[in-house]
Parts: sequence; structure tokens; C-alpha cells
Amino acid sequence: MRDLKRANANIKAWQILTEAGFEVFTPMHWKIYDKNGRKVRKYVPVISDLLFVHTQRDKLDPIVKKTETLQYRFSKNSHSVPMTVSEAEMNKFIRAIENSESVRYYKPEEITSSFKGRKIRIVGGSLNGYEGKLLTTRGSKVKRLMIEIPNLLHAGIEVHPDFIQFID
Repeated sequence: MRDLKRANANIKAWQILTEAGFEVFTPMHWKIYDKNGRKVRKYVPVISDLLFVHTQRDKLDPIVKKTETLQYRFSKNSHSVPMTVSEAEMNKFIRAIENSESVRYYKPEEITSSFKGRKIRIVGGSLNGYEGKLLTTRGSKVKRLMIEIPNLLHAGIEVHPDFIQFID
């Protein structure tokens, strides 16, 4: 979904949807702003207009019609079919983010082939069983597992090197 309300709006779309009984998720991160010469740290959405709503379209349509600033997000090649993410993929993404203290988000265009390393599996810890590509960043000593929502968002989840098993 897309929330087209201003950042300083009193009631955001996620609040409307939550009050209507929907399960809503938006990836968040800490950001530092300069406010009147002071640095202020705020917990804000990674992509300001991005919402994930766990429901069926026929239940969501009446609220979208009532709320002018709430829209469906469409795939790049389709203007009539709203973008959907499978429940398994979404649960995997949310669980990985919630179980990690250090998450970095990337847009699909920021990910190059040199970014993605070898295929790995996590053995042990809170991410036990996760598989994906090892995120390699030049000069970084931190190991990250790449979790993605296809064509929308990638998250680099910090992983302890002892839990990494390389898959050939």
C-alpha cells in the first residue's frame, strides 16, 4: 500500500488501518534530524509511503475508497494488479528484522551483482535455518545476510560469523 499523507499528518494511514482491525507492517529505522540546531533522533519509516497490510483485497477496498491518501502499490509492469507479497516471504522478512539489532535497508537499484556474495545458511541463533546471499561491502568486517521482498526492498541483517554455513 501507499500512504500519501504528509509526514507531519495527525492521523497516518497505518493508524486508520490498525483501528479498522488490520495487521499493518512498515519497515522502520532510526534517523537523526537537525531541529533548531539540536540533533533529534526519530524512529521513521524506511520508505515514507510504504505499508504492508495483511488482509484480502475485498476487505480493504472500502477503506481505500474512503481514504483519499491511501492507495494500492502496483508492480512496475502492471497498472491494474496490486502488488502482493506471499505470507511466507513477509513473515520471514518481518521475523528477520525483529530478531536483528542492526538492519540496513537497500532499494533494488542499489544492489549490484558485486554486492551479493556466496550463498549461505544460518545455523543456530535467532535466524536459524535462513538462507540467502552474503552481503559483501568493501572495507566492512560485519557479515550480513540479504533478506528481500522482490522488486521492492532488501534488508541486510547482521549475522555472527560462527552461525554462517556456506552452501556450494
